[in-house]
Amino acid sequence: MLRGRDGECQAIRNLLDGASGGGGALLLQGEPGSGRTALVDYAHRHTQGFTVLAGAGVAEEAALPHAGLQRLLDPILDQADALPDRHRRVLRHALTGAGCPADQRLALSMAVLGLLAAAARERPLLCTMDDLDVTDRPTAEVLAFVARRVRQLPVAVVLTGGTDTAPAGIPTYRLGALDEHDSRAVLVGRLPAPPSDPVATTLGAVAGGNPQALVDLAGSLSPAQCRGEEPLPAAPPVDGALGRGYRARLGRLPADTRRVLLLAALDDELDATTLVRAARAAGTVIEALAPAEVAGLVRIGPCGVTFPQPVARAMVEATAPLADRRTAHLLLAGLLDGVGQRLRRALHLAAAAEGPDPALAAELEEAARGGGRPDTLSVALHRAAELSAESAPAAARMVAAAHHAWAAGQPHRARLLLQGLPADAAEPTLIGAELLRGELELRCGRPPVALTALLAVADALAGADRALALGALVRAGEAVCFAGDQHRYAEVARRAPALCRPGQGPGVELLATHVAGVAAALRGDHDRAGPALRRVVVLADQLTGQALTPAALTCASVAGLLVAVDATAHRLADRAVELARTRGELAVLPRALELRADAEYWLGRHEAAAETSREGLRLARITGQATWAGVHLGMLAVLCAIRADRDAGLRLIRQIGEAPAPESRPAALARWALAVLDLVDGRSGDAVARLAGLARPGTGRGQVLVQVMATPYLVEAAVHPAHRPVAVAALAVFDRWADSTASPSRRALSARCHALLAPRGSAEAEEGFRAALRLHPAGGFERARTGLLFGRELRRSRRPRDAREHLHDARETFTVLGVTALAEQAAAELRAAGEAVSGPGLPAAAVLTGQQLRIAQLVAEGATNREIAGRMFLSTRTVDHHLRNIFRRLGIRSRTQLARALS
Repeated sequence: MLRGRDGECQAIRNLLDGASGGGGALLLQGEPGSGRTALVDYAHRHTQGFTVLAGAGVAEEAALPHAGLQRLLDPILDQADALPDRHRRVLRHALTGAGCPADQRLALSMAVLGLLAAAARERPLLCTMDDLDVTDRPTAEVLAFVARRVRQLPVAVVLTGGTDTAPAGIPTYRLGALDEHDSRAVLVGRLPAPPSDPVATTLGAVAGGNPQALVDLAGSLSPAQCRGEEPLPAAPPVDGALGRGYRARLGRLPADTRRVLLLAALDDELDATTLVRAARAAGTVIEALAPAEVAGLVRIGPCGVTFPQPVARAMVEATAPLADRRTAHLLLAGLLDGVGQRLRRALHLAAAAEGPDPALAAELEEAARGGGRPDTLSVALHRAAELSAESAPAAARMVAAAHHAWAAGQPHRARLLLQGLPADAAEPTLIGAELLRGELELRCGRPPVALTALLAVADALAGADRALALGALVRAGEAVCFAGDQHRYAEVARRAPALCRPGQGPGVELLATHVAGVAAALRGDHDRAGPALRRVVVLADQLTGQALTPAALTCASVAGLLVAVDATAHRLADRAVELARTRGELAVLPRALELRADAEYWLGRHEAAAETSREGLRLARITGQATWAGVHLGMLAVLCAIRADRDAGLRLIRQIGEAPAPESRPAALARWALAVLDLVDGRSGDAVARLAGLARPGTGRGQVLVQVMATPYLVEAAVHPAHRPVAVAALAVFDRWADSTASPSRRALSARCHALLAPRGSAEAEEGFRAALRLHPAGGFERARTGLLFGRELRRSRRPRDAREHLHDARETFTVLGVTALAEQAAAELRAAGEAVSGPGLPAAAVLTGQQLRIAQLVAEGATNREIAGRMFLSTRTVDHHLRNIFRRLGIRSRTQLARALS
């Protein structure tokens, strides 16, 4: 099975299936190792009843004109007698080395086309040429000519070549990099046991989605590397199939080209000016890169050299001799003497170093303090540790390298760096390592274990670094909330006051106030929680310098959500996302995106929330954060369930699986989604049971915050008197929170819930629904849902005329939002209220009278009521009357919607 190549395989099958009635051609472009040869083999395996001609480019024969053509056509040369004399002579001369003059090229191409036609007289013919870019140029030109002219023949042509192979007029498929799922599947098929998420993610990144690179990497791993117990390769092996291919490809380039190409590969920040200087210092000129550019290895622009193929840079470096690499590093170090180039210069010197060098280690550490992207800083500090002569500074640098690796979204590498830490390292170093292990457990492992570790670290840091201790407490609080152990937040909160001192700046105050505010909110003490959390939001806008971090902004976003300032919470989360992206701090992105999705949910922007959660899920998987991948899957499942998309919701819930603990946030979100689907299907009792079990407020266990979010659905499901006490208790918790905020949307939901619990047909119920409609933002999802529920209440109270207005509004909003299932629910209620509303997919002609249909068509054409009256010999009042009936029957409210209904 060819992973990630479904489209190309289908195109090959289509080509072969249609060859008997008329031929065609395909060109498959891709970098080395992208699967071009595998696709040619796939074509060969599907040629039952075909004659097959197969050729491949041979670099050693590239200078021999028509050598490739001779090898390809040799099996059918005995049929050349069927060709006209002139074509036969031209073909014989070309294939025997006598050449082909320029004025005979067309005759030669026609001769090859005729020969293929003769070979295909009895049964279809498949002609393949792999590596067209490697074969001799005359062969490539003839085959491109033939490929453009086989449409009337039972001949299929499949050509492959590099990304720079682009003969015009041939349908072309570009073989892209495999995605994460397909990369993992390739590895699973090649390794003795399925790789862990960190191993698969790391190998996928090293391979850059190149299938052959993945195969070579899988074949080069030791058992310990497969288990994730040893560092993984930084590049595909040079003795693998891809390495050999690149070595041969590079070997065909001039020596000066290889020299400049290596300089470009060793520094991905090299600008054009510095590269020109480097080429000159190496004894050549920048123009030497031209053959590499022609070969598609690099692109040269005003900003410097880029490698369009992700794995090419690594292979250029890996296949170069050690001595050449060392010389190039030293040359580049000598040129990088400008402002802001200190770290790059030190890295090049370190790459050329041969043994311990304490001075260079110190220089690397000092240069890293100047900042940079965390992946680069991690490499620098790791190398500094290796160059250190004493164990104490080496251990401290190794822990710092691990912290930066984690920030860059490389948890596997961070853990490996911590493994080599000596037990007798200095206490601050060991505490720093424990802090990182705690965060890794929180994001990637077992949050309950993280809680214990982070509390211990906070205690150890209390006398030395209060800001760092508070950061540990904030993460411990996240572990509490994730695991559903809210009663343990008191252990976090009681440590915070001693860590905050006057005059320590807004960053420290923000963290301490955040802990106090969240603790009060979880206790239900909103009188204390509100002011504290609002203070956190204010402090976030005062952060500058080192205090302005994505982590601090996410704390402020949490605070904003808890006091229901949704737009502000969204702004803070979005700012955290942008700051993290700018700094390359990938590890914080899944959490920041979770908060942005939560804010978008409360703002009624469900499509945006789903898009944010999909991005958060992608990044959680890339960065090995299994816990937060579950959170994003859960949120996506909830959003699908709210839209009544059962199949998608259940697929997402299955992806969550059984790994999360029953009281964890992913499990709670999955139960919320299942409850909403129960409600959609009319199983209100099951929905109540699921939602009531989300939390047990009296014990402080379970997902209290998720249950608060889900309370409107719990109340809606509590139609049976036996379920009312559970709904009333949950609504009391929701009300205390909603009343502590200034949020109209929370109060609207509260009013709707009270209306649903009021006696049917009572003034109390009607007033609750009307209050909710006044408080909801116009045109939003929740307002439409309230309108649907109010319309249903009025219809069941035998007030169908009053119900229709609200049901029409709800149906229109759900239609605009693309929530088809709920729009159909509103339409069903309208029909039950006496409206002749068209069913799903029912054409206007099926529900309108002949005269109504004619009026509707004229409206759709843009005619006014007066123009319609004149053309149909009616009064304008009659047209108005018909138009109202048309709108009612179609369930629409505007002329624009009518035009869409008829289109």
